[in-house]
Amino acid sequence: MTFKGRTWKFGDDINTDEIIPARYLSITDPARLAEHVMEDADPGFPSKVQQGDIIVAGKNFGCGSSREHAPVAIKAAGVACVIAKSFARIFFRNSFNMGLLILESPSAVEGTGEGDRLEIDPDNGLIRNVTTGESFNVGAIPPFMKELLQHGGLIAHIKKRRVPGQTR
Repeated sequence: MTFKGRTWKFGDDINTDEIIPARYLSITDPARLAEHVMEDADPGFPSKVQQGDIIVAGKNFGCGSSREHAPVAIKAAGVACVIAKSFARIFFRNSFNMGLLILESPSAVEGTGEGDRLEIDPDNGLIRNVTTGESFNVGAIPPFMKELLQHGGLIAHIKKRRVPGQTR
């Protein structure tokens, strides 16, 4: 699976309240959450982001609370992938559980500017900046995490693997 997208660049320590502010946590509809994604970090982001775009950020992306709303809002906004220097551990896990592709690549973050177009091949661990011509390697996604992404997240994965008629 290879895809291309335009980048939106953010700095270090983007917390879950900047990704989806607490004032919206009573919303359960992913599409409505997407209307407010990243608005505390960039008020215009929800109206500018397009399907297939990519968030590029510094270290410790998704720090703060363990809210699952954050990766849900990003995914519902149409963001194809988040690339960061590093992720907060709980955000990392929640992203895969919600079916959001995230990749750690400090070199790709350093080599990418706002609005650059990236081509991402997660199966082969490659990020190519189409704008600059630079390429960056990224670690392989473990097989189980790939399954979660392919199925759309943990709940969908469990439902897919469940044996018909099984109650547990």
